[in-house]
Amino acid sequence: MLQPTHVRPSVLLDGVRYPDEDRLRQYVADGYLSTETLAGAFRQSFRDHKDRLALVGPEGEFTYQAFDEQTERLGAALLALGLRPLDRAIFQCGNCNELLLAFFGCLKAGIIPLCSLQAFRKLEISYLGKLCNARLHFVQGDDPKFDDVAFAEAMQAEVPSLAFILQARGTRRGSAVLLADLIRDMPLGRAQAILADVTHEPFQAAVFQLSGGTTGVPKIIPRFQNEYLYNMRAVAQWNRYTADDVLFFPTPYMHNLNMGCFFGPFLLSGAAVTVAPDLSEDTLQALVRDYEPTWFGVAGPILNRIAPVLLRSTPAERARRNFIVPKNAANLTRLTGSPAHHIFGMTEGVIMFTRPEDPQEIREQSVGCPVSAADEVRIVHPGTEDEVPEGEAGEALFRGPYTIRGYYKSEKEDGTRFTADGFYRSGDLMSSDVVAGKRYYFFRGRIKDVVDRGGEKINAEELENVINEHPAVLATSVVGMPDKVYGERVCAFVLLKPDAAASGLTLPALTQFLQEAGLAKFKWPERLEIISEFPLTASGKLSKVLLRDRIVQLLQAETDQDAVEQSQ
Repeated sequence: MLQPTHVRPSVLLDGVRYPDEDRLRQYVADGYLSTETLAGAFRQSFRDHKDRLALVGPEGEFTYQAFDEQTERLGAALLALGLRPLDRAIFQCGNCNELLLAFFGCLKAGIIPLCSLQAFRKLEISYLGKLCNARLHFVQGDDPKFDDVAFAEAMQAEVPSLAFILQARGTRRGSAVLLADLIRDMPLGRAQAILADVTHEPFQAAVFQLSGGTTGVPKIIPRFQNEYLYNMRAVAQWNRYTADDVLFFPTPYMHNLNMGCFFGPFLLSGAAVTVAPDLSEDTLQALVRDYEPTWFGVAGPILNRIAPVLLRSTPAERARRNFIVPKNAANLTRLTGSPAHHIFGMTEGVIMFTRPEDPQEIREQSVGCPVSAADEVRIVHPGTEDEVPEGEAGEALFRGPYTIRGYYKSEKEDGTRFTADGFYRSGDLMSSDVVAGKRYYFFRGRIKDVVDRGGEKINAEELENVINEHPAVLATSVVGMPDKVYGERVCAFVLLKPDAAASGLTLPALTQFLQEAGLAKFKWPERLEIISEFPLTASGKLSKVLLRDRIVQLLQAETDQDAVEQSQ
C-alpha cells in the first residue's frame, strides 16, 4: 500500500491541475481518500457480485460476471487497436448497454472518457476534442435523426488527434469500428493478459467531466481515481444503497449526477441499474413494472410518462420507493405516496442530500447536508471571502476530498474561481441553519448565468455569443423563462441592427442559423423577443432581472388571455 506521502502519479498530464499535496496527505491520513482506484474498486465489485444482475432492460440483461468479462474484452481490444492508457476518448452516445460497456472498458484500459453530450455538435466537439487532444470518438451509430458516424468522420478533419471512431451499435459504417466486433474478436484470456499490464494510480485522472459553466463553452473537470471513488462510496453510504436496490434514473449516464450519485454507486453496491434505450412511455413504464425500482430520478417530463404506473401501485410498492429531486419533494411525495429527497450537487465537488429521519421542515425546504464529514462549506458575500451573518444568504464556497482544485487547462482563470486556500466559488446562493443540533443548507438561487432546462445547464453567454453572429443581430440577452415541465426554457431577447429592423427576425430563422452554426439543439431558444432597448440597472448595466420579470409578465398575460377566450 502507498504511504500518504505518495500523492502524485508517475505521469503528470498536461493541463490537469492536481490537488494540493499537503491536503491530499491529510485526507489520506484521516481515512477519507484511500490508495484504491476507481477501476480496481469496480472490478472487485463486479467479481464480488458476479451472479447478480448488473444491467436490466428491454435490450437484454447482464450479470455482473458477464458485464465484467465483456468490459475486459472491450478494454483490451481498444488498446490492441492502438489506443494507450491516459488517451482521451470523447463519449457522445445515448443511454444504452453499449454506453456502459464502453465506459467501463475505457476505465479498465486506463483510457480517460470525456463525458460529452449526445446533443453536442461541431462547436462543442471540435473545441473539446482539440482542448484535450482526444484520440477516440465514441458515437451511437443508430440514431435515426442524426448520422453521428458521418459527423465523427467530419470531426476528424477538425480535430487532427481523433484517430479512431468507435460505433456503439447498428450496422458498421464508414471508418468506424463496431463495439460488438471488438468484443467478439478479443478472447477473454488474451484480454486479461493485456489489461494486466495497465497500471492504475489512485491520484491520477480517471474521467473528464464537463461543467455547465458560467462563461463560454463547457469547461473540463478532471475527476481522479480515488476521489471519484470516495464520492461514489460516500453517496452510497449516505443513501444506504444495498445490493437489493434497483435504479431508475434515465438521465444521461455521462452526466456527473448519474455517474457520481447513482449508477456508479449502485454498481459498487452490487445493485441493478435499469437501462432505457429510449424515453417512450411504453419503455419507461415497462421498466417500472418489470423491475420494481427502489430509487428514482424523474426530472422534467419523465414523471408524467411513468405516473400511470406509479399511481396504480400498492402501499407496499410505494413504501419501498425513493425519489431524488432538486426541489418540491413534498409535492412529489403527495403525488407518488413515496419518500422524496432533495439533492444539491455539482460536478466540481460537494453533494448534499436530505434524509428520511430529518425533521419535516428540513425535508421539505432544505437540500440537507454534505455527504462527507470532510466537506467544508462557507457562505460569503458574493465575490468576497467575507462570511455573511448566520442565517443570511450568500455565495456558497466549498472545499473537500472530492472537490476539484482547478479546471483543465484553465489555471489562469482559476484564480477567480477558487480562493487562495482552495475553496471553490460555486456561484450558487445558500443559507444555513442549525436544527436539532445539526447544520442544514438551503438553496436560494444562482449567481451563475445559466438556464436549467430539465437538468441541462445552458450557458447564457455561450448562446448569446453565437446568436450575436447572426447578420441581423446587434445584441442578445438570454434568460430562463418558467415552464411547468422543464422548470425553465430559453428565451432570447434580441436587439436588431437598424438596417435589419424592418425585415425582422423570426424564431425559425434564428434556430436555422444556430443549426448551421453547429450549436447543440437543446441550447436553442424556444422563444424570441425583439426589443428596442435593454432595461438597465441604476448603474447602467443590462438587467437580466428585469428581463426575466418581463417574460414572466408576458407569459402570465398570455395565460390570462387564453382563459378569457376559453370562457367565451
